[in-house]
Amino acid sequence: MESDYKKILYEKKGAVASIILNRPSSYNAFTEEMNTEIISALQAASEDEDVRSILVTGSGKAFCAGEDLAGVDENTDHGTFLRTRYHPMMKAIKQTPKPIVAAVNGIAAGAGMSLALAADFRLVKPESKFVSAFMNIGLIPDSGFLYVLPRLIGYAKALEIAVLGKPISGTEAYQLGLATEVIESSDWDGEIALFAESLAALPTRSFALIKGYMMDGMHLPFEEMLEQEAQAQHTAGKSYDHQEGLQAFKEKRKPNFIGN
Repeated sequence: MESDYKKILYEKKGAVASIILNRPSSYNAFTEEMNTEIISALQAASEDEDVRSILVTGSGKAFCAGEDLAGVDENTDHGTFLRTRYHPMMKAIKQTPKPIVAAVNGIAAGAGMSLALAADFRLVKPESKFVSAFMNIGLIPDSGFLYVLPRLIGYAKALEIAVLGKPISGTEAYQLGLATEVIESSDWDGEIALFAESLAALPTRSFALIKGYMMDGMHLPFEEMLEQEAQAQHTAGKSYDHQEGLQAFKEKRKPNFIGN
């Protein structure tokens, strides 16, 4: 655990780094310090060769309730707010080459929902809640929400969630394709750890290439995406893990990927 962090916990176990939002009395609501610490932890995990997957979750009963509104008043410039605090955090998630799992252990509201959306995978409990709370205070969903959500579940349903603000349970999120798995509370800690560990055992370089190109491919011309694909496959084909996977296939054994 890193003692330098005040608003999050950063833990490493094997090849998995965990970033735990740690303001449970405030439902892990964001502060400027927390935003900064999350970015720092993501950078540390990205640069650590021993880390091959990243788990983001919340302490206590909530995942993240969004911005701590105690720090917001009539003088707040929300555009500057986003550009200096939230956009760098979301860009750090996008740019992190390793798989990021949001383990949504409770409510994910406002920018807390945006944080979960930005992750590569979302694990939920049946009773977890996603809430787009922005309209309740006369704002628009931000922190990448409007970009990511319709790409995950389609325009019509995304608009409904953004505007009407009806809470989406973990079970509903799974049915919508918003969540990867629904895990019962009694199995939570063990199952989220196993999921993150299973990602860490994959060929990391291949994952990074998929992550880097798939979202971009949703707005690139088809011909350009084919060229990007060829370049990425050239890179993947030169990796140790490709050679290991090929050899394991020929030898009818399970591959031992090392992330290179």
